[in-house]
Amino acid sequence: MSGACHLDRGVQNVERSARAAGKLRRMNAALGHQEADRVPVSDFFWGSFLRRWREELGLAADTDIYRYYDLDWVVTIPNMDPWIRPFEILSETAEDVTVRTGFGATIRKKFGQAMPGFVAFETDTLDKLEALKFDDPWDERRYFREGDNQIAGVGDGFERNSPAWIDTVKERYPDFPVYGSVCEAHEMVWRIVGSENVLTWIGEAPERFGRQIERVGAYCLELAKAQVRAAGGLLDGMVIWGDVAYRKGMLFSPAYWRKYFKPTVQALTGYCHGEGLPVIYHGCGNVNRIFADFVELGVDAYNPLEAKAGLDVVELRRQYGHRIAFCGNMDVMTWARGDEAELRATVLTKLNAAKGGGYIFQSDHSVPSNVSAASYEYVLNLVRQAGRYPLALGEYDLADLS
Repeated sequence: MSGACHLDRGVQNVERSARAAGKLRRMNAALGHQEADRVPVSDFFWGSFLRRWREELGLAADTDIYRYYDLDWVVTIPNMDPWIRPFEILSETAEDVTVRTGFGATIRKKFGQAMPGFVAFETDTLDKLEALKFDDPWDERRYFREGDNQIAGVGDGFERNSPAWIDTVKERYPDFPVYGSVCEAHEMVWRIVGSENVLTWIGEAPERFGRQIERVGAYCLELAKAQVRAAGGLLDGMVIWGDVAYRKGMLFSPAYWRKYFKPTVQALTGYCHGEGLPVIYHGCGNVNRIFADFVELGVDAYNPLEAKAGLDVVELRRQYGHRIAFCGNMDVMTWARGDEAELRATVLTKLNAAKGGGYIFQSDHSVPSNVSAASYEYVLNLVRQAGRYPLALGEYDLADLS
């Protein structure tokens, strides 16, 4: 890990609009548990939703939903691949493509489906993981050069030669609060070795694998440091990506998470706070068994708070008060099937969590294609209207929350 100073290019010369500065004040107020003008609102969107949305509203194919609705914040993704290299195309048809990436993962992407399938991993034994050497996290290609990038390029969509990360940051900065992003150790290691191996090695060689988790965590921390340096003052916060749970609970024991994975989250959060950057942790599934740990670590907000995994932002506010902020929890199943009366009841009830600040309104993961453009707009406009301070939630006001 070189910590090379060649990324220190000084503060980037990009001006921010007054409107974007107002959004930043709104976001920071929410994360600081203060009431600004209104509750912030933004989201992550599946590509299939964006196609439907543009079609239903008669919009051009390149219409940017964040600018169209003037949303309150955006996230950017640098190249976090262990090896900086172009995708190796193994097969390609009109229906799908199979590639080997800079994570050493073989991935099949069916263009008609939302997410890809992981087929194989170069690093498929503990011996190989122990011998693995990462490309320098401070390598300027991660931040200043276009190129193939697994996390940005193989997911909901498929993209070759992703734009240079710093260009995306500069393009967004004038109009939005811009967050960087980094994986924590579990999110990084499963992409290198596969989830099956992660769970197997936790069971069969917990300490030996734990030492590799610590090494991967150190790599993640250097990625965060290099990213902040490369941004030159243009980042407003950091998202930590880290799925460690599924619908019913944790993927592995809370004790193992606390011993081997939690220290990386602590280091990332502490570093970002030292740089003046708030942290939003994105973790899918039901994390109730370790939620108090994120409060203890000083994570500023938790996202996405999956309603379909049993999480309820109102109950979490009752339990944790204003010790952590919340981001998400709008059940996309309700968003897709509910009529306006049901959507209104859901939105106004959840806005109780915004009393005193501490809530950013978003979906409980990403907006999917079964949500219509009309339903999306209805909820967005309702949040902007009913989410103005002082909140007036009428019959949905919960007196025990303040």
